[in-house]
Amino acid sequence: MKESTPPASDSLITGAEIARLAGVTRAAVSNWRRRYSDFPAPADGGASTPLFSLSEVRSWLAKQQKGTDFSDDVRLWQALRGAFGDDMVSGIAGVARFLAHDDVSRLDDNLANLAARSAAKESAAQVLDELIERFLDSSRRAGSDQVTSLRLVRAVSHFVGPVPEDSVILDPACGIGTLLLSVGRTEGPVRRGQEIDPAAGELAQARAELTGPQDTVIKAGDSLRKDRWPDLRADLVLCDPPAAGPDWGREELLLDARWELGTPSKAEGDLAWLQHCYAHTAPGGRAIVVMPASVAYRKAGRRIRAEIVRRGLLTEIVALPTGMVASHAQPVHLWMLHRPSGPSDSAASVRMVDLTANAPDGPMEPTAEQVVDVPLIDLLNDSVDLTPSAHVDASRQDFPAEYHALQRGIEERLNRLAALLPALTAGEGPGTLDSATISLADLSRAGLVDLADAGPTSTSEQLDTEYLRGFLRSASNNRRSTSGSGSYRLDVKGARIPQMAVEEQRRYGAAFRSLKEFEERIGEVTRLAEQVSALARDGLTNGALLPLEDGD
Repeated sequence: MKESTPPASDSLITGAEIARLAGVTRAAVSNWRRRYSDFPAPADGGASTPLFSLSEVRSWLAKQQKGTDFSDDVRLWQALRGAFGDDMVSGIAGVARFLAHDDVSRLDDNLANLAARSAAKESAAQVLDELIERFLDSSRRAGSDQVTSLRLVRAVSHFVGPVPEDSVILDPACGIGTLLLSVGRTEGPVRRGQEIDPAAGELAQARAELTGPQDTVIKAGDSLRKDRWPDLRADLVLCDPPAAGPDWGREELLLDARWELGTPSKAEGDLAWLQHCYAHTAPGGRAIVVMPASVAYRKAGRRIRAEIVRRGLLTEIVALPTGMVASHAQPVHLWMLHRPSGPSDSAASVRMVDLTANAPDGPMEPTAEQVVDVPLIDLLNDSVDLTPSAHVDASRQDFPAEYHALQRGIEERLNRLAALLPALTAGEGPGTLDSATISLADLSRAGLVDLADAGPTSTSEQLDTEYLRGFLRSASNNRRSTSGSGSYRLDVKGARIPQMAVEEQRRYGAAFRSLKEFEERIGEVTRLAEQVSALARDGLTNGALLPLEDGD
C-alpha cells in the first residue's frame, strides 16, 4: 500500500489511537487494514508502529460508519455484552447459529436485527471473525480451556508444516476451534473435534461452516471420560489440553485401553491427554500436544516418559519462549509423537529444541545452537529428564576444557591455603585471657560500636573491628548466642570481650582476618570440588571424558 503524505498541519495517530477514536479494539483496526483496500495508508512511522493521518482516518470512519452511533458492529458487540455478560462464548455462538442457520432461538429481536444488518454490510463470516477478535482482545482468555492463544497457534502451525489435502485432523479439546481451523489449507483436510463446553463447541462448528473448512464436525463432551470419536484414527492430532487437575477421571478409567504406555497418576493428567491423542493417531501419523514444561521432568511421570522414549514414539520436544500463553506466565513445550507404521519406523533419537531465549513473537525456526538430536539411550537414565535446555546446553558444553579449568582452580586455591593460616605460637594455656572483660552492650552505649546488620563494627581508633568480631565468636559467647535448635543470634546483652591495649588488639585482629579468609577459601574449594565431581561424572557417563590408560 502506497504511503500518503498528510497536509503539514494534519495530526498523525497510531493504530491504538484509531481504536480509541472508533470505540473498537486494536485487533479490529488491524482487521480493517487487511480487509478494506481504501483504508488510509500509513503516513509515517515504521512497519511496526505506523502513523496515520487523523483527517484521513476520520473521513474513512465516517464513510464506513465505523465508530459512530450508527456502527452496527459496535452496537452488536455492546448488545451482546449487555445480554450475556461474562458468557460471551454463548452469545457469539448464538449469533453464529443465526448467521449460519437462521436460528434465532438464542437471540432477542434487537440482537438478531443488529447481526442481520452487520452481515448485510459485510458478510456473515466477517461479522463472526470480528466478534471473535473482539472476544480475544477484550476478555484476555487466550490460553484458557476455550481459546488457544494466537502465539501458540503460530508455533504449532510452524512445527506442523504442510498438511496433505487428504489428511484427517483431530483436536480433542478444540475450544472455539482456533487451533483446529488454523492448521492446514482451508480446503482438503477432514477436521474433527470435541469440546466439553457445548457453547464453545457450537461456536467452533459455526466458524467452520461460515469461514471455510466445510468438512468439519465438532462433538460435545469430555474427551477423557466420554470419547465421542472412539474409532477415529487421524493423520494429525493437535491439542492444547485444558489444565489437568487431579480429577481428570483416573479412578473410573483405570483399565482404559488408551493407557498403553502406563496408567497416569492423579498428578499426571497431562500425560493422560498425551496418551489420548496418541491413541487417536493413525499408523504413520503425528500428534502435537501443548504440555506444561514440568511434564518433562516430574518424578511421577518418569515411567511413562521412559516408555515413550524406549518405544521410539517421541520425535521432538520444543521449549517455547515465555509469554506464549496469555492467561499465565508458565513455560510450555510442544511434544511431537509419531505412531510407527512398522517395526523399522520408530525414532532412534529425539530432537530437542530450546527457543526459550527467543521473543514470543520472534522467529520459530531454531538456530543450530538451539537444536540437538539426543540418542534414545542417553535419555533413558534414572530421571528421564526431557527438558530441551538441559540437553541443548550439555551438547554445547566443552567437558575437557571445563574439567581442566576447575582442576587448575582447585590446585591454585589449595596452594594458597597454607599461606593463609596465621603464624601462631604456644600461649600460657586455656583460661589465661579470662581476666578483665567488657560487655558489648557497654561498648555500644559508649558509642564505640555500631551494631549494624553486617556485624558489630568499631567506631573508635581504640577498638579493632576484627579483634572485636573474633572474640565475639569465642566458645563462651557462642554458647550464649546459640539456641537449642542450633541457630546463631548474637547475644548483645551477654557477649563480652577481653580488655586489651589497641596494639595487642591489632595483632589478634590480623590473626582473625587470616582465619576468616582461610575459611572463605575453603568454602570456594568445596564448591569447586562439587562442580568438578559432577562434571567428571557426567563426562564419564556420556562419553565426553575418558579415564587415562595405564602409563599415560
